[in-house]
Amino acid sequence: MDQSFGKKEKLKSKLLIDQLFSEGTSVKKYPLRLVYLPKGKATDEKNRIAVSVPKRSFKKAVDRMKLKRLMREAYRKNKYLVTNKLAASYAIMIIYTGREMMDYSTIFQATEELLKKFVQQEKGKDNEKDIL
Repeated sequence: MDQSFGKKEKLKSKLLIDQLFSEGTSVKKYPLRLVYLPKGKATDEKNRIAVSVPKRSFKKAVDRMKLKRLMREAYRKNKYLVTNKLAASYAIMIIYTGREMMDYSTIFQATEELLKKFVQQEKGKDNEKDIL
């Protein structure tokens, strides 16, 4: 089981991020929100992930960066939930929606539940396509 979070997994494309917010679908689990967009069938392509913490909620850059590090680590530990269960690759943005700092265990648990919810929602869409 690969638990790395390398350069090829980071979402950096401005065009893809704009498309993600205009056409993407979201899933919520307090204090996180996941916005995703299917990129196509996964052959060698990996999921692309970005994390965001709003400046409006956390004025200090130190606080924003700490939350981003915690969110990336929580995703890195739980990414097997997405990669093992879904055939397509996705562009994903995880946004912190809480107003107060949370500890790692809370963020880890929320990320795990959020990714499970995301996989369940996508599998439901695949089942609908198979029926039609």
